[in-house]
Amino acid sequence: MERIQSVNIERIQWACHQFGITPYELATKAGIPESAIERLLNGDGTTFNYLQKIAEFLGHGVLFFVEQGPVDEATAYTPQFRTILNRKPNLSAKLRKFVRRVEKQREVYIALQEAISEPAINFTPPVLTGNGHNSEIVREWLGLRTNNPLFSHRFDFDIYREMVEDKGVLVILSNGYNGKWQMPKNDPILGFSIYHEFYPVIVVKKQSDQRQVFTLMHELAHLLIHKTSWVDDEHDLDSYVAQERDASALAGRVLVPDVVLARLRDQDKPSNPADFDIWLDRERRALGVSGEVILRRLLDSGRLYQEEYTAYREWKDSGDWDQQEGGFRLYRHREPVHIFGDKFVRTVFEALQAKEITLVKASTYLDNLKIHDVHALEQYCYANV
Repeated sequence: MERIQSVNIERIQWACHQFGITPYELATKAGIPESAIERLLNGDGTTFNYLQKIAEFLGHGVLFFVEQGPVDEATAYTPQFRTILNRKPNLSAKLRKFVRRVEKQREVYIALQEAISEPAINFTPPVLTGNGHNSEIVREWLGLRTNNPLFSHRFDFDIYREMVEDKGVLVILSNGYNGKWQMPKNDPILGFSIYHEFYPVIVVKKQSDQRQVFTLMHELAHLLIHKTSWVDDEHDLDSYVAQERDASALAGRVLVPDVVLARLRDQDKPSNPADFDIWLDRERRALGVSGEVILRRLLDSGRLYQEEYTAYREWKDSGDWDQQEGGFRLYRHREPVHIFGDKFVRTVFEALQAKEITLVKASTYLDNLKIHDVHALEQYCYANV
């Protein structure tokens, strides 16, 4: 097999450094023989197949590693990606690849919309006043009007997601099974947002539905308040650092408005923090939030003592209450809807029907579904119009 001699070794080494690995570790992770890396480093080139595996693992195209000259970091990564790395310099290699994959999926979405002449949903965030009424402004913007019957139906992640997507934000939910759209389960990152004036992206890690809801709103708050890309781990969502505190406060007020707190009677509050979730069961289920979100609102409003909240957190932390394993393998063809959302999936099928993309391309955009699963997904989507 013909060997490519023009591989830029310095770029291979630079990319390895970005991932915190050696070229020999790259061989194992990319699934190629160590001897192939040895020959490459000695200037003997490599095969296209091996170079493709290297490029895929390192998150760049093959041409990136045959282009001559040093890497221009200003063009190697988007400003949004660099912002996220600046916030979390120790972001794992898998998460770095995941962020790059999300950026490419956003580009796919925009290109597909343009191909089918789909009118773009402009991201037009509300003007926040900073005078204590921001949560009501955001609720009105999303369609969560306070004067609506609060418990006429139950909210969940899918409902909140649809509201956010209707405002021109692409929402991606990582999958629970092992694959390229899974955020590593042992990684503390719970979500991130990629800011663009046109079609920003929010990514939420697969968790319990209630935790997904808060992460979604927390990342939306970053987009609305700070207007920049952000990445949050499990400690950031509870942080008292100003920007994190502001995002969590806005998310909490949007999800749990004052009218809900007014319905709670302090005299009904249990003495045992382990019973708080039972006390708040009606509100938790109706709003699709965890007990902790409501308790945090009560704490901020002076209706809950800090030691009560701390005791509840300690009780909660003593057990794995929120872990949700697995994915949707029983209904493999439905997984792209859970990951990318209904709007993204329908856009792919509209482009396919308009012959703007091939069936193979559609499969690629839909988490590499097998062809028969693509057809099954199409039937599922249009049977649920």
